[in-house]
Amino acid sequence: MNTLSRRGFLAASAAAVAAAHLPRAALAQSTPPISLSAATRTLDIDGRAATVFGLAGPRGQGLILDPGQRFRVDLTNDLDVGTIIHWHGQIPPNAQDGVPDMPMPLLAPGETRSYDFKARPGTHWMHSHVPIQEMRLLAAPLIVRSDEDLAADRQEVVMFLHDFSFKSPEEVLAEISGGHGGAGHGAHAGHGAGPAVPPMQGMDHGAMGGMPMGNMPGMGGMMGMGAMAMDLNDHDWDAYLANDRTLSDPEVVQVERGGRVRLRVINAAAATVFWIDTGAAPARLVAVDGHAVQPVAGSRFGLAMGQRLDLEIDLPTEGGAWPILALREGAPERTGLILATQGAEVRRIDTMAPVAAPAFDTDLAQESRLIARDALPDRPVDRSQMLMLGGTMQPYVWTINGAVWGQHQPVTARSGERVVLSFHNMSMMGHPMHLHGHVFQVVGLNGRRIAGALRDTVYVPPMSMVDVALDAGEAARWMLHCHHMPHLATGMMTEFAVTASV
Repeated sequence: MNTLSRRGFLAASAAAVAAAHLPRAALAQSTPPISLSAATRTLDIDGRAATVFGLAGPRGQGLILDPGQRFRVDLTNDLDVGTIIHWHGQIPPNAQDGVPDMPMPLLAPGETRSYDFKARPGTHWMHSHVPIQEMRLLAAPLIVRSDEDLAADRQEVVMFLHDFSFKSPEEVLAEISGGHGGAGHGAHAGHGAGPAVPPMQGMDHGAMGGMPMGNMPGMGGMMGMGAMAMDLNDHDWDAYLANDRTLSDPEVVQVERGGRVRLRVINAAAATVFWIDTGAAPARLVAVDGHAVQPVAGSRFGLAMGQRLDLEIDLPTEGGAWPILALREGAPERTGLILATQGAEVRRIDTMAPVAAPAFDTDLAQESRLIARDALPDRPVDRSQMLMLGGTMQPYVWTINGAVWGQHQPVTARSGERVVLSFHNMSMMGHPMHLHGHVFQVVGLNGRRIAGALRDTVYVPPMSMVDVALDAGEAARWMLHCHHMPHLATGMMTEFAVTASV
């Protein structure tokens, strides 16, 4: 998916390099709108046909923009249901942000809506903001190249991750929630979890894995919960996909001996955290959520739902094949793709690993290693807000400050204020918290000050606290929610309400 040879990439980009030197106004006028369609498509998943949704652009699923190119898109809804698309990682005018009725309604079937705003470079993505539609894979990569990307002698590879069920999203949500769903954002928009079902008999937590709280440095026994275990996965999906394929038939990306690869990993899963394991191909983590960080060397990095990782991989000078695997947190399932030189032997990889992958970043060790290359400027904090993240598996309800969407109290700020938000997770599941319309910097982990990464989605492990700093933007209502779709569908969302400065 979205792969080019190194030489082909540079050749194809020659016109874009020339265009990048045009005045921005001239470039915007010379670039016609890109057509993007929300439509159904059919995948072959382990020999079984599956009808899913998708976002088709001129080059297939997703969009790639060049430096200086505006996000000028005509989105057409070719589905038979209303939809709306959120441009995750971009900061459009609020009216173009893609949230049902905040302020724009869903696009009706057959309707086209135009978008036009300055694109932010980096690895981003786009998806429906109706949870059951994202669970039907209504999502795609949104890559905005920088001048550095065009000048670099490296190959670009995208790895887009999903979890997938042959059951309908409504059935999945009913199984997960045990009939307690439907109170969330999706229901607010008239597209919720469907009718309640009787409570599940003996919800299976056997595949969840678990980690005693006593193993979390500094957190053991907190609130008397030392003997409790984390809930890592609340649903066993039928398949885990990398670029729409499983490891029974993975994508094989042809690479050059001794070449450099920039691997852009996007976790578009509804409810699965992944570890990215590069195996015998050591990597450097160079960006998260589209923002550069000081390089971190390693061969295994994790990302939660909604997050992105950019990895640079320098391949050996000899030929070969290098699997890049995505390991499901707390479980043996895995997916991925394979980098291979021409003629190399590509061996079959089992979809089940010999051992389960560990829980992700329970002690925030990975997050603590990330340092922004371009940090927020230092300035006094004008406003601080605590957000308590709560919820339980039974009844299956997830809250922010004790309330579900529709009963929430907005988090408020004035445009231009420096704001610190403190996410305090008192539940036994991790929550990837995503704020629309803003970039924030991670500035605190469990009370320890850091100068961390710039992000739009931060993972808050169980019984942990993460502080983020931001400068409040456009005066508008911006969504703030957990990017675990069943959590969102059952209420885990509030709003960041920004008013005009006086």
